[in-house]
Amino acid sequence: MAKQEEVILLDFWAGMYGMKVRIALAEKGVSYEHREEDLRNKSQLLLEMNPVHKKIPVLIHNGKPICESSIIVEYIDEVWKDKSPLFPSDTYGKARARFWSDFIDKKGWSHVVGSPS
Repeated sequence: MAKQEEVILLDFWAGMYGMKVRIALAEKGVSYEHREEDLRNKSQLLLEMNPVHKKIPVLIHNGKPICESSIIVEYIDEVWKDKSPLFPSDTYGKARARFWSDFIDKKGWSHVVGSPS
């Protein structure tokens, strides 16, 4: 990073989706400010940065919000591409990685926390 960048993560410490983002930031060695969100009393910043879904995680990079954990991870990989690639470089490999990420988001977490009834 040539210039100082502002990177803020709005998250909840036990959030499963935020964990993906925190791992990606750690793998890339990106310094960021972690702001803990109270999910019962959402901050004005969260409501402004994610007005559609009003949920976490939200990555704020130089004042611009990126929402949805899988999209955030891909964004991190593209912005800080000079450090530890998170995805394969070939198109097929990327598609497979995205498939498994999506699978874990939709099916894998239910094994950890139980299926919603």
